[in-house]
Amino acid sequence: MAEKNPITLLTGQWGDMPFEEVCKKASQMGYEGLEIGCGGDHMDVVKAATDKNYVEKKLEILHKYHLKCWAISTHVAGQIVGDEYDIRHNNLVPDKVKGKPAEMRAWAIDQMMHTPQALKNMGCILTTSFLGSPIWNFWYSFPQTTDAMIEDGYARIKKLWSPIFDEFDRCGVKFALEVHPSEIAYDIYTSAKLLKVLDNRPTFGFNFDPSHLFWQGIKPHIFIRTFPDKIMHVHMKDVYVSNEDTASIIGSHLPFGDPRRRWNFRSIGRGMVNFEDIIRELNFVGYQGPLSIEWEDSGMEREQGAKESFDYINKLRIKPSEFAFDSALKN
Repeated sequence: MAEKNPITLLTGQWGDMPFEEVCKKASQMGYEGLEIGCGGDHMDVVKAATDKNYVEKKLEILHKYHLKCWAISTHVAGQIVGDEYDIRHNNLVPDKVKGKPAEMRAWAIDQMMHTPQALKNMGCILTTSFLGSPIWNFWYSFPQTTDAMIEDGYARIKKLWSPIFDEFDRCGVKFALEVHPSEIAYDIYTSAKLLKVLDNRPTFGFNFDPSHLFWQGIKPHIFIRTFPDKIMHVHMKDVYVSNEDTASIIGSHLPFGDPRRRWNFRSIGRGMVNFEDIIRELNFVGYQGPLSIEWEDSGMEREQGAKESFDYINKLRIKPSEFAFDSALKN
């Protein structure tokens, strides 16, 4: 089964830990590969695109622990490319560009332009990422939001990203957008619109993450069914939605993990996402890629959660039947 849907670990939430230590722990837990984040010493896409020795050292560490790089996560840089400047971006970028919107975006574009060659050098086929959105602050239609404002936002994303996607084409690698609040595409309708705006570009597809859909009230497996040919990568992440009446679904300005929130991410199997439905739907549409565990649970110890999550998904990881169960019924 591992050769079809390897269970991988996104290292983004482990950026405080040296890359080799993450590899060692992931291997000991049973993980078969990594979705490598760009935090800490895990991945520098500019070095990976331009420095053969850097790549060789990364691959040696992965090989040492019997792991493979299945994707590189470039969510931070991708967000900065498409967003309008937000003071919170300063928490995400190098000191040299903090507080400088034009330089910040130039840095992000440079990161994304180097990503395709980095992927190619690392033997990966895609990046998981964000696009950002110049119109996310229009999500609530007051003050009045016009159709022209929305169309302009999509057009700006296409203009910003098309040269980057051209580089992905040149290198023969893919871009998988994580459909997510704060992005130009955050549900089924906005995702369909984005595909149309991008002319259904083969380079571009989706990183499916059920947690972000679930708390918005969308059945995650329906997203897979709607875009079967565009599911390029999958995050396994759980979420819990409370039935308490005191908190809004939009967060209440309470931090992640606060039990007063209406919803919180939880370790896999401790939330409300039906992963059985998701894996069966992925099998039905012929998804061949990894099941990447993005572990986020502020109320649980990280290593316990990551091991438990691997075991949970491994148990559900079923091989599709090659024949109908009733085909052998004969007189």
